Amino acid sequence: MHALTDTLNRPSRDELAPYHVFDEAEWSRLRADQPMTLDQDEIFALQGFNDYIDPGQVETIYLPLSRLLSLYVEATGALHNATYKFLGRDGPQTPYIIGIAGSVAVGKTTTARLLQALIARWPTRPKVDLITTDGFLYPNAKLLEEGMMERKGFPESYDVAALIAFLADIKAGVRRVEAPVYSHLTYDRVPGKTIVVDQPDILIVEGLNVLQTQRLSGERPRVPFVSDFFDFSIYIDADEESLEHWYLTRFFRLKESRFTDPRSYFHKYAHISDEEARTFARGLWTRINLKNLRENVGPTKLRADLILHKSEDHRISQVALRRV
Repeated sequence: MHALTDTLNRPSRDELAPYHVFDEAEWSRLRADQPMTLDQDEIFALQGFNDYIDPGQVETIYLPLSRLLSLYVEATGALHNATYKFLGRDGPQTPYIIGIAGSVAVGKTTTARLLQALIARWPTRPKVDLITTDGFLYPNAKLLEEGMMERKGFPESYDVAALIAFLADIKAGVRRVEAPVYSHLTYDRVPGKTIVVDQPDILIVEGLNVLQTQRLSGERPRVPFVSDFFDFSIYIDADEESLEHWYLTRFFRLKESRFTDPRSYFHKYAHISDEEARTFARGLWTRINLKNLRENVGPTKLRADLILHKSEDHRISQVALRRV
């Protein structure tokens, strides 16, 4: 493997000591015979809003990752069988859960969708479901009542108990487990609407703080962390300057599209000047998203099994896999 240099755009050598570190060319060779099962149109359809994926990187980055996950799922199945053999009983295999964490605007949605599509086309044709933790944010009415709208996205703004109960039911093999649905148009939970997860083989859970470990005040010591339910975790990383640029670019794209809908939470900002919009968006980034990144999201990076580092052009330039 190549010598890792200390740059502003990549984690340092010391920081990644517990990891095997690869550049794109090195990682791509680990694809082996993993087949390409998505065409270019399908890849572009899976892109998140204001994210970009080079179809070539699906082959060089995501196919090796898909192969790695298939090996890990297979090994977990063997461990399951060994455990039940030891216990002298039979039992269904529990769903394999993959957690995806990272900052606002880093591209978690695109990664989650790509992995869901690639995994679903493995020869075994596993059932793969995807949820985001946005649905477990407290409703805006509660956040407003408790003065937490400026803390939306911070750990305390989530109904962690409900999220943990959801994951516990998934791991227990409960049928038709429901998760709340979040609307990015209204910037709130959708009352009465849920997504049903029914005994998947693999569940992908995407969210800002899914690798969080800090105990919240008043929380009972024996309450598990969300990440305790993960079999594999991924952190998508980028430098702060790139993240701010992507966030501002996304805000302006939303201003010209989604914000124009009268139902949008941000409708009143659809017709302000570009200068006003830039000032407002930069304020949101600095007060809320950057603060959350530095205090809560970023410090969880080294808890991940895999770190994908993105450059300013959205390309993944470095892959770090935890040593086992």
